[in-house]
Amino acid sequence: MNDSPDGQPVLCHLVFFTLIDNSPTAVAKLVEACNKYLSDHPGTVRFDVGTRILDLQRPVNDQEFDVSLQIVFQTRADHDRYQKSEKHVTFIEENKGNWKQSRVFDSYKT
Repeated sequence: MNDSPDGQPVLCHLVFFTLIDNSPTAVAKLVEACNKYLSDHPGTVRFDVGTRILDLQRPVNDQEFDVSLQIVFQTRADHDRYQKSEKHVTFIEENKGNWKQSRVFDSYKT
């Protein structure tokens, strides 16, 4: 699906988290929090959360993240509501203390 029902392109929201404590337990905790707070928002077309594949170390593989998140929203308005939602704000507040870095990439699917 490249377009929403109103003809606008769907929005891809990608986040790559680098953790201060990137132990398996801490990584699993963040994945669990993503599933708890960030899935099932109105307008979500696709939700994926995962961890970096440690043994893929080609020169082109970015090694500077521990957890990846992808949410595809049907519309920009759905994305904007998600950003302000109570669940999203709670997720940030409960987890940001262990973030060394979070990189966000938003793009329209063509």
